Amino acid sequence: METREMVIETLKEVEALLEGHFLLSSGKHSNRYCQCAKLLQHPDKAEKVLKVVADQLKDVDFDIVVGPAMGGVVVAYELARQVKKPGIFTERVDNVMTLRRGFEVKKGQKIIISEDVVTTGKSTMEVVSLLEGMGAEVVGLCCIVDRRAKGVEVPFPIYSAVKLDIESFDIENCPMCKEGTPYVKPGSRKME
Repeated sequence: METREMVIETLKEVEALLEGHFLLSSGKHSNRYCQCAKLLQHPDKAEKVLKVVADQLKDVDFDIVVGPAMGGVVVAYELARQVKKPGIFTERVDNVMTLRRGFEVKKGQKIIISEDVVTTGKSTMEVVSLLEGMGAEVVGLCCIVDRRAKGVEVPFPIYSAVKLDIESFDIENCPMCKEGTPYVKPGSRKME
């Protein structure tokens, strides 16, 4: 089985790849959603999927893995474990991304940011701003699922277990809304 097929099959097996009508934290709607927490509750399966990402990092020069809470916390831990580097996380305090709990990054440290899913890159760029403000250098972004739409770019390489093309819609163009299908909001970030 190819790597891509293995990752998709694993996501489906643990019900992490969902079908329905979803309100994303970006405010857009989608007919598919990646709930990677369903994968991360199975350490053996998470290890297998994140090994795909860890293998891509073998020749990348970096010092530490940083994952934004919530989705990036377990991803950062598992990637850090596999690549034998420290792993820490950021979290929101009053809706602002911060580094707490005695975690620190030093000036000049090279950082890999880890996420569960990358859609718009908004959370990632909040973490980038925080870390660069502390003098660190972000050298890449890792994720289980890269589901960025065409035109959504980040200013550094992305290492993902799988790239999925999942459509998202503005509310006024959402086919599920037009059909009257109720939506659910499965993400962890508050709507703005």
